[in-house]
Amino acid sequence: MTADPRRALAAEFIGSLILFATVVGSGVMAERLAGGNVAVALLANSAATGAMLYVLITLLGPISGAHFNPAVTLMLGARRDRMRFIVAQLAGGLIGVLIVHAMFEMPLIETGMKLRSGTGQWLGEFVATFGLLFTIVIGSRHRAEAVPALVALWIVAGYWFTASTSFANPAITIARAMTDSFAGIRPIDAPGFILAQLAGAGAGVLTAKWLSAAPDPR
Repeated sequence: MTADPRRALAAEFIGSLILFATVVGSGVMAERLAGGNVAVALLANSAATGAMLYVLITLLGPISGAHFNPAVTLMLGARRDRMRFIVAQLAGGLIGVLIVHAMFEMPLIETGMKLRSGTGQWLGEFVATFGLLFTIVIGSRHRAEAVPALVALWIVAGYWFTASTSFANPAITIARAMTDSFAGIRPIDAPGFILAQLAGAGAGVLTAKWLSAAPDPR
Protein backbone atom coordinates (compact mmCIF):
# COMPACT_ATOMS: atom_id res chain seq x y z
CA MET A 1 0.00 0.00 0.00
CA THR A 2 1.11 3.60 -0.47
CA ALA A 3 2.22 5.88 2.36
CA ASP A 4 -1.40 6.99 2.84
CA PRO A 5 -3.68 3.97 3.37
CA ARG A 6 -6.81 6.10 3.16
CA ARG A 7 -5.97 7.29 -0.33
CA ALA A 8 -5.15 3.76 -1.43
CA LEU A 9 -8.50 2.49 -0.16
CA ALA A 10 -10.29 5.41 -1.79
CA ALA A 11 -8.54 4.61 -5.07
CA GLU A 12 -9.69 0.98 -4.88
CA PHE A 13 -13.24 2.07 -4.05
CA ILE A 14 -13.44 4.67 -6.82
CA GLY A 15 -11.70 2.50 -9.38
CA SER A 16 -13.95 -0.49 -8.68
CA LEU A 17 -17.04 1.71 -8.80
CA ILE A 18 -16.12 3.14 -12.19
CA LEU A 19 -14.90 -0.16 -13.64
CA PHE A 20 -17.95 -2.16 -12.55
CA ALA A 21 -20.26 0.61 -13.72
CA THR A 22 -18.52 0.51 -17.09
CA VAL A 23 -18.94 -3.25 -17.43
CA VAL A 24 -22.62 -3.24 -16.51
CA GLY A 25 -23.55 0.12 -18.03
CA SER A 26 -21.92 -0.52 -21.40
CA GLY A 27 -23.69 -3.88 -21.44
CA VAL A 28 -27.06 -2.21 -20.90
CA MET A 29 -26.39 0.41 -23.55
CA ALA A 30 -25.00 -2.12 -26.01
CA GLU A 31 -27.96 -4.45 -25.64
CA ARG A 32 -30.41 -1.59 -26.18
CA LEU A 33 -28.64 -0.35 -29.31
CA ALA A 34 -27.57 -3.64 -30.90
CA GLY A 35 -31.03 -4.65 -32.08
CA GLY A 36 -30.65 -8.21 -30.88
CA ASN A 37 -27.18 -8.70 -32.38
CA VAL A 38 -25.31 -10.26 -29.46
CA ALA A 39 -21.94 -10.09 -31.22
CA VAL A 40 -22.24 -6.32 -31.67
CA ALA A 41 -23.31 -5.94 -28.04
CA LEU A 42 -20.33 -7.99 -26.84
CA LEU A 43 -17.98 -5.95 -29.04
CA ALA A 44 -19.21 -2.71 -27.48
CA ASN A 45 -19.10 -4.16 -23.97
CA SER A 46 -15.55 -5.45 -24.33
CA ALA A 47 -14.26 -2.26 -25.96
CA ALA A 48 -15.68 -0.04 -23.22
CA THR A 49 -14.28 -2.30 -20.49
CA GLY A 50 -10.82 -2.43 -22.03
CA ALA A 51 -10.70 1.33 -22.53
CA MET A 52 -11.74 2.05 -18.96
CA LEU A 53 -9.29 -0.49 -17.55
CA TYR A 54 -6.44 1.27 -19.32
CA VAL A 55 -7.51 4.65 -17.95
CA LEU A 56 -8.02 3.44 -14.38
CA ILE A 57 -4.81 1.42 -14.13
CA THR A 58 -2.79 4.31 -15.56
CA LEU A 59 -4.31 6.87 -13.18
CA LEU A 60 -4.74 4.87 -9.98
CA GLY A 61 -1.90 2.36 -10.24
CA PRO A 62 0.58 4.73 -8.55
CA ILE A 63 -1.86 5.24 -5.65
CA SER A 64 -3.11 1.74 -4.79
CA GLY A 65 -1.68 -0.63 -7.37
CA ALA A 66 -5.03 -0.55 -9.20
CA HIS A 67 -6.19 -4.01 -8.14
CA PHE A 68 -10.00 -3.57 -8.37
CA ASN A 69 -10.08 -7.35 -8.00
CA PRO A 70 -9.91 -9.61 -4.91
CA ALA A 71 -8.03 -12.26 -6.89
CA VAL A 72 -5.25 -9.76 -7.58
CA THR A 73 -5.29 -8.51 -3.99
CA LEU A 74 -5.15 -12.01 -2.49
CA MET A 75 -2.30 -13.13 -4.73
CA LEU A 76 -0.21 -9.97 -4.96
CA GLY A 77 -1.34 -7.54 -2.26
CA ALA A 78 0.29 -6.96 1.12
CA ARG A 79 -1.23 -9.30 3.71
CA ARG A 80 -2.18 -6.47 6.09
CA ASP A 81 -4.14 -4.69 3.36
CA ARG A 82 -6.05 -7.58 1.82
CA MET A 83 -9.32 -7.43 3.74
CA ARG A 84 -9.59 -3.64 3.52
CA PHE A 85 -8.92 -3.64 -0.20
CA ILE A 86 -11.48 -6.38 -0.84
CA VAL A 87 -14.15 -4.56 1.18
CA ALA A 88 -13.44 -1.35 -0.75
CA GLN A 89 -13.64 -3.22 -4.06
CA LEU A 90 -16.95 -4.87 -3.21
CA ALA A 91 -18.50 -1.69 -1.84
CA GLY A 92 -17.41 0.38 -4.81
CA GLY A 93 -18.53 -2.24 -7.29
CA LEU A 94 -21.98 -2.69 -5.80
CA ILE A 95 -22.54 1.06 -5.69
CA GLY A 96 -21.40 1.24 -9.31
CA VAL A 97 -24.11 -1.24 -10.28
CA LEU A 98 -26.74 0.78 -8.38
CA ILE A 99 -25.65 3.93 -10.21
CA VAL A 100 -26.01 2.18 -13.56
CA HIS A 101 -29.50 1.00 -12.65
CA ALA A 102 -30.42 4.56 -11.67
CA MET A 103 -28.96 6.05 -14.88
CA PHE A 104 -30.86 3.64 -17.10
CA GLU A 105 -34.06 3.89 -15.03
CA MET A 106 -33.97 0.23 -14.03
CA PRO A 107 -35.01 -1.15 -10.63
CA LEU A 108 -32.19 -0.33 -8.23
CA ILE A 109 -32.14 -3.84 -6.77
CA GLU A 110 -32.20 -6.74 -9.20
CA THR A 111 -31.19 -10.39 -9.28
CA GLY A 112 -29.18 -11.75 -12.19
CA MET A 113 -31.09 -14.25 -14.31
CA LYS A 114 -28.49 -15.12 -16.95
CA LEU A 115 -27.45 -18.78 -16.83
CA ARG A 116 -23.66 -19.10 -16.60
CA SER A 117 -22.76 -22.57 -15.39
CA GLY A 118 -21.04 -25.76 -16.48
CA THR A 119 -17.55 -27.09 -17.04
CA GLY A 120 -16.88 -24.92 -20.07
CA GLN A 121 -17.81 -21.74 -18.22
CA TRP A 122 -15.70 -22.66 -15.18
CA LEU A 123 -12.73 -23.54 -17.38
CA GLY A 124 -13.19 -20.21 -19.14
CA GLU A 125 -12.93 -18.39 -15.81
CA PHE A 126 -9.87 -20.40 -14.81
CA VAL A 127 -8.16 -19.51 -18.09
CA ALA A 128 -9.21 -15.85 -17.98
CA THR A 129 -7.95 -15.31 -14.44
CA PHE A 130 -4.82 -17.39 -15.00
CA GLY A 131 -3.95 -15.16 -17.93
CA LEU A 132 -4.76 -11.97 -16.05
CA LEU A 133 -2.41 -12.74 -13.14
CA PHE A 134 0.22 -14.15 -15.49
CA THR A 135 0.08 -10.92 -17.49
CA ILE A 136 0.37 -8.73 -14.39
CA VAL A 137 3.32 -10.61 -12.88
CA ILE A 138 5.35 -11.01 -16.08
CA GLY A 139 4.47 -7.52 -17.28
CA SER A 140 5.39 -5.91 -13.97
CA ARG A 141 8.81 -7.56 -14.01
CA HIS A 142 9.76 -6.94 -17.63
CA ARG A 143 7.58 -4.11 -19.03
CA ALA A 144 6.07 -2.27 -16.07
CA GLU A 145 5.15 0.78 -18.12
CA ALA A 146 3.07 -1.41 -20.44
CA VAL A 147 0.98 -3.11 -17.73
CA PRO A 148 -2.13 -0.89 -18.18
CA ALA A 149 -2.27 -1.72 -21.88
CA LEU A 150 -1.39 -5.39 -21.37
CA VAL A 151 -4.13 -5.93 -18.79
CA ALA A 152 -6.72 -4.06 -20.85
CA LEU A 153 -5.87 -6.04 -23.97
CA TRP A 154 -5.96 -9.37 -22.11
CA ILE A 155 -9.44 -8.66 -20.77
CA VAL A 156 -10.75 -7.53 -24.16
CA ALA A 157 -9.37 -10.69 -25.76
CA GLY A 158 -10.79 -12.77 -22.93
CA TYR A 159 -14.29 -11.49 -23.64
CA TRP A 160 -14.02 -13.16 -27.04
CA PHE A 161 -12.03 -16.36 -26.63
CA THR A 162 -13.39 -17.68 -23.31
CA ALA A 163 -16.79 -19.34 -23.02
CA SER A 164 -17.52 -17.28 -19.90
CA THR A 165 -16.65 -13.87 -21.45
CA SER A 166 -13.85 -13.39 -18.93
CA PHE A 167 -15.24 -12.11 -15.63
CA ALA A 168 -11.83 -12.89 -14.06
CA ASN A 169 -12.77 -11.07 -10.84
CA PRO A 170 -14.67 -12.38 -7.77
CA ALA A 171 -15.94 -8.92 -6.80
CA ILE A 172 -17.37 -8.17 -10.21
CA THR A 173 -18.93 -11.63 -10.27
CA ILE A 174 -20.81 -10.77 -7.07
CA ALA A 175 -21.79 -7.35 -8.41
CA ARG A 176 -22.99 -8.82 -11.71
CA ALA A 177 -25.24 -11.18 -9.77
CA MET A 178 -27.06 -8.02 -8.66
CA THR A 179 -28.13 -6.97 -12.18
CA ASP A 180 -30.61 -8.57 -14.57
CA SER A 181 -28.92 -7.16 -17.65
CA PHE A 182 -26.52 -8.13 -20.44
CA ALA A 183 -23.64 -8.52 -17.96
CA GLY A 184 -25.64 -10.41 -15.33
CA ILE A 185 -25.13 -13.83 -13.79
CA ARG A 186 -27.44 -15.90 -11.61
CA PRO A 187 -26.38 -15.73 -7.94
CA ILE A 188 -26.41 -19.54 -7.81
CA ASP A 189 -23.78 -19.60 -10.56
CA ALA A 190 -21.43 -17.10 -8.91
CA PRO A 191 -19.66 -19.48 -6.47
CA GLY A 192 -18.50 -21.75 -9.29
CA PHE A 193 -17.08 -18.76 -11.14
CA ILE A 194 -15.31 -17.46 -8.04
CA LEU A 195 -13.70 -20.81 -7.20
CA ALA A 196 -12.45 -21.14 -10.78
CA GLN A 197 -11.12 -17.58 -10.70
CA LEU A 198 -9.17 -18.12 -7.48
CA ALA A 199 -7.71 -21.38 -8.77
CA GLY A 200 -6.72 -19.71 -12.03
CA ALA A 201 -5.19 -16.75 -10.21
CA GLY A 202 -3.03 -18.99 -8.05
CA ALA A 203 -1.89 -21.05 -11.01
CA GLY A 204 -1.15 -17.91 -13.02
CA VAL A 205 1.04 -16.41 -10.31
CA LEU A 206 2.95 -19.66 -9.72
CA THR A 207 3.57 -20.14 -13.44
CA ALA A 208 4.67 -16.54 -13.95
CA LYS A 209 7.07 -16.65 -11.00
CA TRP A 210 8.52 -19.96 -12.20
CA LEU A 211 9.12 -18.55 -15.67
CA SER A 212 10.59 -15.33 -14.31
CA ALA A 213 13.03 -17.29 -12.15
CA ALA A 214 14.45 -19.14 -15.17
CA PRO A 215 18.13 -18.31 -15.86
CA ASP A 216 18.91 -15.98 -18.74
CA PRO A 217 19.95 -18.24 -21.68
CA ARG A 218 22.44 -15.61 -22.79
